[in-house]
Amino acid sequence: MYGDKKGLATTRAMSRSIVRQSKFRHVFGQAVKAEQGYDDIRVSKVTWDSSFCAVNPKFLAVIVESSGGGAFLVLPVAKTGRVDKNYPLVIGHSGPVLDIDWCPHDDNVLASGSEDCTAMVWQIPDNSLTRPISEPVVVLEGHSKRVGIVLWHPTARNILLTAGSDNLIIIWNVGTGEPLVSLDDHPDLIYSISWNRNGSLFCTTCKDRRLRVCDPRKREVVAERLAPHEGIRPMRAIFTKDGNIFTTGFTRMSQRELGLWDPTNFEDPIALLELDTSNGVLLPYYDPDANMVYLCGKGDSSVRYFEITEEPPYVHYLNTFSSKEPQRGMGFMPKRGVDVTKCEIARLFKLLDKKCEPITMTVPRKSDLFQDDLYPDTAGPEPAMEPDEWLEGRDEDPILVSLRDGYVPPKSRELRVSKKNLLDSRPTTRRSMSTCDTNSLPPQLLERLLEELQNLKATVVSQEKRICELENKLSQYTNGTA
Repeated sequence: MYGDKKGLATTRAMSRSIVRQSKFRHVFGQAVKAEQGYDDIRVSKVTWDSSFCAVNPKFLAVIVESSGGGAFLVLPVAKTGRVDKNYPLVIGHSGPVLDIDWCPHDDNVLASGSEDCTAMVWQIPDNSLTRPISEPVVVLEGHSKRVGIVLWHPTARNILLTAGSDNLIIIWNVGTGEPLVSLDDHPDLIYSISWNRNGSLFCTTCKDRRLRVCDPRKREVVAERLAPHEGIRPMRAIFTKDGNIFTTGFTRMSQRELGLWDPTNFEDPIALLELDTSNGVLLPYYDPDANMVYLCGKGDSSVRYFEITEEPPYVHYLNTFSSKEPQRGMGFMPKRGVDVTKCEIARLFKLLDKKCEPITMTVPRKSDLFQDDLYPDTAGPEPAMEPDEWLEGRDEDPILVSLRDGYVPPKSRELRVSKKNLLDSRPTTRRSMSTCDTNSLPPQLLERLLEELQNLKATVVSQEKRICELENKLSQYTNGTA
């Protein structure tokens, strides 16, 4: 409690020390009404510093308590209120699920990592689940210890990164189920990983207290910094859109701290700010469109948010959203899922012990018109390149979409996995006849099938006509005898 008060005093002092012009100075956070939340969710009690929650414009996924293995709950975002205790779960893992992540290029595809040493990729149907899902689209087996991080590539289709307690990072092509790149440069447990904007590099934080920047296609560490935060407790790091790295960690005196770094010159930080004294690891959620970062501490009852700019002091404290109950985890909605008609610039999904509470962040405006300055074009669902192109060295920024008319999620697309090894006996999901590829049929067979279909259609039409004539005659006969 003392730490929270001290932190608030520090951040208020930071805000008073400089007055500047910014459209985000008055961002207003508000929890939704009780009936717009999600109740009766048994949130996982696993001691792992992940967010336990992932959200996109279609679905909310939450890692939950489960007997005899690992499970997570997937709800349509619109399905608010009390969750039926018998609501079907996704239950394929044999050990507790530690991390989940929605694919940025397909709102129906989700990846999960587990203590059972595997990562799995799932296809979620568009509507509410009617039965438990136990068959993933693909199982990714390559780690010898638990898989604690799963992270999709921001611009390339079907590229997934996994990191395990074996200190190994593997990058997969989930379309073939094959590993593309393995990196074993980390001597200890990996705490966090973040891709840069075009997916050419990623940064990591590790238990050995080093911040690293890795080039996965060269399979090497291109930059590193020992102890960006001097404390021994876990750090987090994320790439910003301009290529800098934002970090959270602890000082030697166990005060929570945030930093901003230029990876081309790791000697001195761009900014380094002490926040408060608390044990909870600060999970950063970054909005590249607004260049804002939201800090959610595990066990905290508040969310602090900051704006990153090119002017000193570079990281500007904006405000704090506070509520009564501490959070177990947090989900962050992509910009495609916010309500532009209400000037909502972010939506966080706060996990409590038995429920999930959405928090909306809005910029008050008097006009009802679309606010161009709040909503620049944002990353859309179309991938910018294929896995092979990325592996060969191509880099592309995300393909952007406008939010002027709101965003409508596309319909579900089937994720197909084509194993290159024909002897692989792993069971695959069954496909209906409607999904068969007609282009693979010989032309003569296709013509014969079409001809038979036309003949069958003609027979049905003639039989229908004959039945109608017989019915008319029968009605005439019965009327005459009556």
